[in-house]
Amino acid sequence: MSVAWERTGRWSLPAGLIAVIAIMLLALPGIAARYALHDGLDPFHFLFSLFFSINLLICYWETCLYFRRDQIERRAEHWREWQRDSGRTPALEFLTARVPIRRSLSPTVWAEVWATYSMFDSAYADRNTYGFNIDIGNGFVTIAPSLMLYAAYTGGVIPAMAAGIVGAMLFWQWVYASSLYVVSFFVGRKWKLIAARDFYIYVLGPNAVWVLIPIVGIYVSIRLILDGDYAVLGIN
Repeated sequence: MSVAWERTGRWSLPAGLIAVIAIMLLALPGIAARYALHDGLDPFHFLFSLFFSINLLICYWETCLYFRRDQIERRAEHWREWQRDSGRTPALEFLTARVPIRRSLSPTVWAEVWATYSMFDSAYADRNTYGFNIDIGNGFVTIAPSLMLYAAYTGGVIPAMAAGIVGAMLFWQWVYASSLYVVSFFVGRKWKLIAARDFYIYVLGPNAVWVLIPIVGIYVSIRLILDGDYAVLGIN
């Protein structure tokens, strides 16, 4: 068994499904509150409720990256050998592995995200690299502004201009950091070390989300600043 904590039975779920459930549990309160407060939904609010919820989950994973960095370095070697022997993708193996419900918040479990991802980018098993440290920074720094904007976009709880300024800073750093990370794959020729399919699914795809949605976020932030209200989010 390649995942030491894997269990079968009705009180366990695949790791990927647990992640999806966590995102929905984080996003639904904001969507429901928006509907109750403003008698309807807004596409921008819906998009960013999901995006901020995904980021909050990833922030937790990124704190696991920091606090379980020794474990990740050890497990990366395990997964490297497993991939060589089996010919299968460790990331998919992890996402489909069953996690006991009682361990659904375990840092030991979610550190495996990075141990398996290091098969695509060895930076995540090396604490001296840009990829390792930029994600740790995201994990510790963006929790508070993500929660603040989540609340602001839902109920207009702070002045629109303030939300716009914070949003412009937060979204721009996501655009820059994610773009630079993808560029590093080409400059360092790391994309040649993995299968093209894996590059598109596990590297380019997720980072494209972290560029394209924040670009929309920059637009929303500019409107909040220039308009001085939340009309762009359908709040009058």
